[in-house]
Amino acid sequence: QYVPVKGDHVIGIVTAKAGDVFRLDVGGSEPASLSYLAFEGATKRNRPNVQVGDLIYGQFVVANKDMEPEMVCIDSSGKSSGMGIIGQDGFLFKVTLGLIRKLLAPKCEIIQELSQLYPFELVIGMNGRIWVKAKTVQQTLIVVNILEACEYMTAEQRKQALAKLSGN
Repeated sequence: QYVPVKGDHVIGIVTAKAGDVFRLDVGGSEPASLSYLAFEGATKRNRPNVQVGDLIYGQFVVANKDMEPEMVCIDSSGKSSGMGIIGQDGFLFKVTLGLIRKLLAPKCEIIQELSQLYPFELVIGMNGRIWVKAKTVQQTLIVVNILEACEYMTAEQRKQALAKLSGN
């Protein structure tokens, strides 16, 4: 089970809308809250179009054991910096936190190697959730399968698998 940490970027699923606050499932023991004002350019008149079931990529601003975790989709200067509602037609899956750390490591070659195979969009949450979208469903699923398998493959095994896929 994921324990929210202040500053962590995570993928949450909108489960409810209560007044000015959205409730998000982030894989922790309780839902996180997200104000409608915590989006770039949001005002009382200009509300973000967030629906139940939407995927949100955001960051924790409050995360401690005595308070409900609170998320925002803007950085300290009020910009979205890639955070916000994630596109509808990708694929969301869960992996171990060990694999997340591996993928987010500065010297990680996995994503670089994969992107030579197909162009794809990728969102990685510190809560063990990854969202992927390639041009076709088939390509998306291939990327998902490789990312899931990477945890148990050596760099050499990975290069062989990718070479087979690219037809070299």
